[in-house]
Amino acid sequence: MIENRSRFKVIPIDYKTLCEAHYYVLQNTTVVDPYMSKNEKWLQAEHKRSFSSWFKRKIETELARPENTILQQIRWLAHEPKREVLSYSGYGIGGYYYNTSDHDSRSTTQNSGVMVDAESLHMSTAKDKNPIYANMLYYGVIEDIWELNYTQFKIPIFRCKWVDNKDGVKVDENGFTLVDLNKEGDPNDQFIFASQAKQVFYVNDPNGGRWSVVLTTKPKLYDRGDVCDNIEETPSFIRGLPESNDIDNEDVAYVREDCEGIYVEEDTTSRKKRKRT
Repeated sequence: MIENRSRFKVIPIDYKTLCEAHYYVLQNTTVVDPYMSKNEKWLQAEHKRSFSSWFKRKIETELARPENTILQQIRWLAHEPKREVLSYSGYGIGGYYYNTSDHDSRSTTQNSGVMVDAESLHMSTAKDKNPIYANMLYYGVIEDIWELNYTQFKIPIFRCKWVDNKDGVKVDENGFTLVDLNKEGDPNDQFIFASQAKQVFYVNDPNGGRWSVVLTTKPKLYDRGDVCDNIEETPSFIRGLPESNDIDNEDVAYVREDCEGIYVEEDTTSRKKRKRT
């Protein structure tokens, strides 16, 4: 998978937010699945509060045995990411180029809209003892683009503001999906892998009101080299103007062969949807 990125800043983030991002990585990484499944009932009660620390202790205990077969990836995941993250205003991955909402507010183009197909826990009532997992589409905007640093690899994630699916999403009589971007979903469930995102654009409903129409777009295909070539032309959405225009990546530093690697859960996300708790 090829990425291209804007210039970045190294910033510290608060420990609570770091823990939430780290928990998301663990919850959605294939090699951690055996540890999740063995403690599924316990996780339903404890979830974000304790699993990361439990996982760290568990791996440390297993590593103390001379005959352990712990993968290097699991070792570094158990150590948790560094407190400082690489923060970007723009990031290209999977054929899409994304910006943060702050960048979009200062630009004529809109590249911060995002959609994800997530596996969510559904309960019929608060007392439901047999909840089920089902897939659901979630819509939002990208607030931050970070790379978590696990020393031996980095994981690109998006911190998003999600629309509440109960009150903020509907389908009109013509089959168009409409969202109310002012209806915010769970603020404690913010993160996705960059590789899980699909780009969408939000257009004000011509009938007025608070609703926006969701428009999807096809990914662009990038070639490796000094410059990324747009093989398939798909324009960014230009605010208020139904005209085609290239993606606004004014600060993009295109990926070269000599760049350090970025770890992306590509195999995971192609088979396993994002989990929401």
